[in-house]
Amino acid sequence: MPAGRVATYGQIAAAAGNPRAARAVVWVLRRRDDLPWHRIVNVGGGVSLRAGDGRERQCALLEAEGIEFGADERIDLSRYGWVAPLGR
Repeated sequence: MPAGRVATYGQIAAAAGNPRAARAVVWVLRRRDDLPWHRIVNVGGGVSLRAGDGRERQCALLEAEGIEFGADERIDLSRYGWVAPLGR
């Protein structure tokens, strides 16, 4: 997915062929720092990491890409959400 866009764990699982494997996406992202892990958020547009466990870094990386957080600390998925290309 391109910079400035986010997807949910469930979207990535569905794109990989198993829409019920959102937890597996979390597992993979924790072990592969070469992936754009910071662009994956929860279904509500929020950052799931806790303070001190990478939350600040994820938010900073997203903001550096121009993604804005609302007053509720969530990302507007209708504005910044990634749409998977057809045929995947």
